[in-house]
Amino acid sequence: MDDKKTIFSGIQPSGCVTIGNYLGALRSWKQLQDEYNCYFCVVDLHAITVRQTPAELRKRCIDLYAQYIACGLDPEKNVMFFQSHVPAHSELSWLLTCNSYMGEMSRMTQFKEKSKKAGANVGLGLLCYPVLMAADILLYNTDLVPVGADQKQHLELARDLAIRFNNSYSETFTVPEPYIPKNGARIMSLAEPTSKMSKSAENQNAFVSILDEPDVVMKKFARAVTDSDNKIIHDVQNKPGVTNLIEIYSACTGASIQDIENQFLGKGYGDFKKAVGEAVVETIRPIQDNFKHIVQDKAYIEKCFTEGAMKASYTANKTLAKVQRKMGLASRKL
Repeated sequence: MDDKKTIFSGIQPSGCVTIGNYLGALRSWKQLQDEYNCYFCVVDLHAITVRQTPAELRKRCIDLYAQYIACGLDPEKNVMFFQSHVPAHSELSWLLTCNSYMGEMSRMTQFKEKSKKAGANVGLGLLCYPVLMAADILLYNTDLVPVGADQKQHLELARDLAIRFNNSYSETFTVPEPYIPKNGARIMSLAEPTSKMSKSAENQNAFVSILDEPDVVMKKFARAVTDSDNKIIHDVQNKPGVTNLIEIYSACTGASIQDIENQFLGKGYGDFKKAVGEAVVETIRPIQDNFKHIVQDKAYIEKCFTEGAMKASYTANKTLAKVQRKMGLASRKL
């Protein structure tokens, strides 16, 4: 292995990849693949913390993997795989669970929010999945983890568990650091611009998929929430909807915030929303063309994710064996 640092990241196959996923994460992943040893995972085990329709989940997994490639991630340069195809993720998760505390799990913000909705029927997987997320990261001696604001707490848990294990059993895990992409954009919901764009939103107009047809994209931006004063200025506190559209336009075109404000000075929201929609359509057009070609080649996709799982397993199993030995488990000869 060379001297490059290691990066790990993954996306759940819980729905379509949105322009928020692409502009905020996947596009920057493409730029990382020449500078780092990158492990990019379809985190399918995380998706089953809520009940899934099996056939739909399998299709979404394949489609997401194809979208990774369509967005420019090269299976030859990166280790790209399905989380469930590397059993060490589940095994290390249990070992780390035995070194985790009930209190720190129940304090996780996402668990508190989602458990309120589920009530007494909240699944145990929802409580424990941050430990699985920590296992994902720690298996590969990860140096850097690209994270958004909503995942910082989970990365802190991974760091805490790594430090706790190292202190209890001697140096074993690399303690990961957050990686904040230089050009990553935080894209908000088109319907509720104070909330992050989410592929699981019930309102289909709240997000734009990278696979949405051009007319669908244009309609969603035409319906995007703004405000009543018709001024196109960047103001997070007072104009979150307009600010979100400006940042999307900036991310797609490369124009600065100041240039965008000048470009649309004196123009109405209708003209601006149309321009943002057109910029998004042109940004995702080549991704859609690539995806349509890649997703039809089932043999190629299977070859890529099988080879990716083999590469991932080689590193993951070495880490797992080290952890098992330090915790006193008998050496595995299989």
